[in-house]
Amino acid sequence: MNQNELYRIQIFTDILEKGLKISKAAKLLGLSPRQVKRLKKRFKAEGAKGLISKKVGARGNRQVPEGQKTVVLDFLKEKDHWDFGPTLTHEYLVEAGLLTVSLSAVRGVMLINGLWSPKKVRKRKVYELRPRRPRRGELVQLDGSEHDWFEGRGPRCTLLVYVDDATSETLHLKFVKSENTFDYFLATQEYIQKCGRPEAFYPDKHSVFKVNHPSALSGDGRTQFGRAMDDLDIELICANSPQAKGRVERRNRDFQNRLVKAMRIAKICTIEAANAFLPSFLDKFNQKFAKAPQDPRNAHKPLLDSHNLSRIFCLKYKRQLSKTLTLQYDNVIYQVILPEELAYTLRKAQVEILETKDGKVSIECRGKPLTAVPHHQMQSQAKVVSSKEVIVELTERAAAKSQYRPSRKHPWKNGRRGFSKKPSVLAVCG
Repeated sequence: MNQNELYRIQIFTDILEKGLKISKAAKLLGLSPRQVKRLKKRFKAEGAKGLISKKVGARGNRQVPEGQKTVVLDFLKEKDHWDFGPTLTHEYLVEAGLLTVSLSAVRGVMLINGLWSPKKVRKRKVYELRPRRPRRGELVQLDGSEHDWFEGRGPRCTLLVYVDDATSETLHLKFVKSENTFDYFLATQEYIQKCGRPEAFYPDKHSVFKVNHPSALSGDGRTQFGRAMDDLDIELICANSPQAKGRVERRNRDFQNRLVKAMRIAKICTIEAANAFLPSFLDKFNQKFAKAPQDPRNAHKPLLDSHNLSRIFCLKYKRQLSKTLTLQYDNVIYQVILPEELAYTLRKAQVEILETKDGKVSIECRGKPLTAVPHHQMQSQAKVVSSKEVIVELTERAAAKSQYRPSRKHPWKNGRRGFSKKPSVLAVCG
């Protein structure tokens, strides 16, 4: 018994032995006179035991039923669900119609059984909040998330993410091998064909978007992606920190949690299958996390007739023809073939080189194509690879090297290196 119950025993003893009035006892106990009369009858009949609350030892009204606890624990014991958190576990079980309790109940079950623990609160640098843009398509945050998306079932790859600043809606997703110019070209082209031209893209300072060399000797200060955005009249703003484009960074975190587990359940292990799975996943994801914009008008602009995406989303370089109508590009010397009467007019002329992802090279002068023949292959130099493409390059080279298997007729399989097990003709004759 606790102190309150002992105090009650003293009060009701005074009522029975010393004639303490019911009204005065009610004030001392903070109860109504009717309740004091009921407790007086129970004290007479049962003694001190009658004053103890009937709820002591009884099952609580908010206690999670054992059946619901079993559902949660059995779900988390499955191979594909071992790292699910409380929120995601609750969503999957409610969607399957197996759960009727609240999210906090699921969290409590996981805490008691040691299946989940809250993250430690860390001190973080406080950044000034930036208000959302009012219209959809006014600012689109862009980033690539390199991660083991298939959990060892497939190659390590990168997810390109396009998130609208006004609504937090994920407008486009695409799995690629690495963050490089051609893959960003392809993903951005698909995005523009689907949604239109946004007013601005907001990526980081990766070399695809910004020339980071402070004293670059060649070029006009723009990357190939920046040149393509200028052709489409799309502003390119490079963020100074990850926190500045926090919406897409947080979306990467959500995808590394939810998308990885969804693909695990769907048994997806290739980039092609993952890209085919993304539209259905994204529709459901946006329904849950997208917000309404402050201004209902859409800031996306349609493509114009002058916008040829196949010409815009390719590598473009400028060269000057020599007196012999030759130029050098990518360690190859090209010679332009023209009729003799036109060859003289193109000496020292400025030409433009266009290269597509499949390696096709074309040369144009004032918008007209020229016929050029590769004349001489120069010695190749070391290939320049960005830091985000190094892992992919090394993995592909290791895979190509491991595929080599010597034939059965190889000298090493017939005996010692350089020697054969078969006796020579001279040895037999001798």
